[in-house]
Amino acid sequence: MPEVVITRPQAQAEPLARAVAALGLRPVLLPLLDIAPVEDPATLRAVLARLPEFALVAFVSPNAVDAAFAHLDGWPAGVAAAVVGEGSRLALARHGVTDENATIHCPAEGEASDSEHLLATLDLAALRGRRVLIVRGDGGRELLADSLRAAGALVETVTAYRRRVPPLSPPLAERLNALLAQPNDWIITSSEALRGLAGLVRELDPDAGLARLRSQHLIVPHARIADTARELGCAHVTLTGSGDARLLAALQS
Repeated sequence: MPEVVITRPQAQAEPLARAVAALGLRPVLLPLLDIAPVEDPATLRAVLARLPEFALVAFVSPNAVDAAFAHLDGWPAGVAAAVVGEGSRLALARHGVTDENATIHCPAEGEASDSEHLLATLDLAALRGRRVLIVRGDGGRELLADSLRAAGALVETVTAYRRRVPPLSPPLAERLNALLAQPNDWIITSSEALRGLAGLVRELDPDAGLARLRSQHLIVPHARIADTARELGCAHVTLTGSGDARLLAALQS
C-alpha cells in the first residue's frame, strides 16, 4: 500500500497526518525543514515591543506566528494583522487573536496562500506613509516587502525563526531509501522543502537519486512549487490549490 509522505515541519505535519489516517491511508512524517528559534532573540524582542507603532503586522507562515508569540503577552489594540493563509490564521487563533478582537487580513478560503493573494486583500493606498512590520523566517521571498514599499508603506522586517534542511544522517538515509523504493504520495508544501529533498536524494544516491524522486507522485498546493518540481524533472505532479481539504481530496481521487 502506498504511503503518504508529509514533509511539513513537525508541528504543522501532525494535524494533517491525523486527517490522512482518518481516510484509511498510511501517513509518514518526514519533515524536510527544521524550524529553530533565532540564535539571539534580542532584536526580535525589541521590534515586538514596538508593535503599537505599526498599522499592520504581517506574518508569512504559522511558524512566524508561533515564533513571535513566544515573546508576546498579548496583541495590541488597534493593530491589524495579515496572514498568507488559513494555517497562519489558525495559529493566530491559538494565541488568542481572532476576528472578534482584531482585524485580520487573509486571502479568501480556496485562494492560494501566498503574498500575491494577500496583497490583493489589502487597501494599499491606505497604507501609504504608515508603518508595516513583516515577521518572517531567514531568507524567503521579498515580494511582500517590495510591493508594500512600492505602495508607499514604511516597511520593516524582522527574522523570527531559522529554517534548515536536516543533514543526511544514517536514520534519515535509511528512511529515504525505503520511501523511494516504492511509489508513494508526497505532500510538498514549499519550494524550499522540495529543493531540500532534491539535495538529500542527490547526496543519498549521486547516480540515480533524482531519477528515483522523479518516479514519485508529488502533491503540491501552489503553482510555484509545481514549477520547481518541473524544473527538477518531476512529471507526476498534482496541483491542488491551497488548503488541507484540497490536499486530502487529491489523495482520494
